[in-house]
Amino acid sequence: MTDPATGVIEERASCGASSVSETADIETASAGYASRFKGSVGAWMLARQSRLILDQLPPAPATVLDVGGGHGQLTAPLVDAGYRVTVQGSAPVCRERIAPLIQAGRIEFVESSILALPFPDRSFDAVVSVRLLPHCLRWPELIAELCRVARQIVVVDYPRQSGLQRRAPFLFRLKKGLEGNTRTWLSFRDEQVAEAFAARGWRRTACVGQFLFPMVLHRALRCRALSAALEKPGCLMGLTGRSGSPVIAVFERA
Repeated sequence: MTDPATGVIEERASCGASSVSETADIETASAGYASRFKGSVGAWMLARQSRLILDQLPPAPATVLDVGGGHGQLTAPLVDAGYRVTVQGSAPVCRERIAPLIQAGRIEFVESSILALPFPDRSFDAVVSVRLLPHCLRWPELIAELCRVARQIVVVDYPRQSGLQRRAPFLFRLKKGLEGNTRTWLSFRDEQVAEAFAARGWRRTACVGQFLFPMVLHRALRCRALSAALEKPGCLMGLTGRSGSPVIAVFERA
């Protein structure tokens, strides 16, 4: 159900219907979505995301599957760090932003449903998926697939229902005005996601917030230096990791 005041899908909608088609990664692979991370502020956001994720992965040259990774946010950082990368996308259009790396033979691209990955169990040392879980109504099924094809580690991100991030829904109109094509999303409690992984035999080993202040605020400020200054105290005091959002959550086989 969507809140008519904010346009944000609340947690009560998270179960979804089994008949819902899940192709959320098509939107995140678009040029319009990439524009949300343009400029120095966008680069700053993506750099923090990449750094937090790379710090959690097994040493290169481990194999990594990036599910719904047509947005390309992690592709170059993973390749540059020496990982053997496969990117999954729901449609051919999901190749476009990562086409140079595909053509150069630096990564592989596989088209499939995000809920039926065409790989045997434990095919990859690590599986990562960002910008996908909060847009997937059938998210427990997505988590099940991520766990199935991963050998050691699964890394996901999601908006957290805590701290200053509780104000994010009230900034929805500002967010839509800045981005134009803003979608509704799911937000989660940390325990909610951990329980879904635990049901598959996985345990959480890290859970780190990326930003103390809502990302829409940083986009509105359009000043990397100011945003970095706002976030620095929270990082130094550990508030960002405990209460920030989106969360980078890491899971390993129990």
